[in-house]
Amino acid sequence: MEKWDQRFMELTEEVGTWASCLRRKVGAVIVKGRRVMATGYNGAPTGIKSCIERGKCLRIEKNIPSGTHAELCYAAHAEQNAIIQAAKYGVNIDGSTLYCTHQPCVICAKMIINAGIERVVYKEGYPDEFSMELFREAGTKVEKYEE
Repeated sequence: MEKWDQRFMELTEEVGTWASCLRRKVGAVIVKGRRVMATGYNGAPTGIKSCIERGKCLRIEKNIPSGTHAELCYAAHAEQNAIIQAAKYGVNIDGSTLYCTHQPCVICAKMIINAGIERVVYKEGYPDEFSMELFREAGTKVEKYEE
């Protein structure tokens, strides 16, 4: 890993602090040519109350294990929000790198692959081997960041 990877991973940590999730703080940064193209954190869609605002986490309340039933959550994932931000503002992320505090889940992996993101760098693992299988098959480079 190079110094730029360290800088962008530090930025993902900062972006993750903006998360409106009670359970996990995740940040994502999409970079192309050493330029930040989009950022995202896990949080509720615009106009929807977040878990912080509700004072409770639906996933904790229903005892949903990590890595399962991602659809049962008020929040969109950090990777999803970064990709959506790029699309909303017409930012081309084809051929980019996505830095993320956590390994992407299978739903995010599909979006990352279809968005043309060529490389994913993550810090923390996530219990979703199928996402890694999809990345391998698609030829997306995936690297675990080691400080």
